[in-house]
Amino acid sequence: MSRVGKMPIVIPEGTTAAIADNQITVKGPLGSMSRTLSDLVVVKQEDKTLKVEAANDSREAVAMWGTTRALLNNMVQGVSKGFEKRLNLVGVGFRAQAQGDKLNMSLGFSHPVVHVMPAGVKCETPSQTEIVIKGMDKHLVGQVAADVRAYRRPEPYKGKGVRYVDEVVKIKETKKK
Repeated sequence: MSRVGKMPIVIPEGTTAAIADNQITVKGPLGSMSRTLSDLVVVKQEDKTLKVEAANDSREAVAMWGTTRALLNNMVQGVSKGFEKRLNLVGVGFRAQAQGDKLNMSLGFSHPVVHVMPAGVKCETPSQTEIVIKGMDKHLVGQVAADVRAYRRPEPYKGKGVRYVDEVVKIKETKKK
């Protein structure tokens, strides 16, 4: 039994969900998202809630039950509130600047690093060492944040690099004679 799958998804005000064939479409103030549903799950809409149930008792159906519920919940949250990831630049001379759909970063290389944002993801730089990545697709926002972090991961001796705001970097002790 899936504990996640049992929970109903509450649809907030200003957001609508429509189920047609094996397709669900969720529309909200930030936009709309759609997903093709698996044959192993059944989604029912009752008033302002969505309920996900396994189509049968097979192992695959029970596995898809909780997964589908989590994906649908992320869609509802994404079109109503959106998701964001915050990154910090730690290091002397490390800077970032958002220019439209591009993020220009100076990360200690001999050249500037330019990351082009995919459709549906926006980038802001409140300060030179802070990056905020926003969007309605949780997976895409997390992937873009991981791609930006991958340009210069935090190193273990001084802690310099691109890191998530809540990330803790363990600093190693340097070699002694």
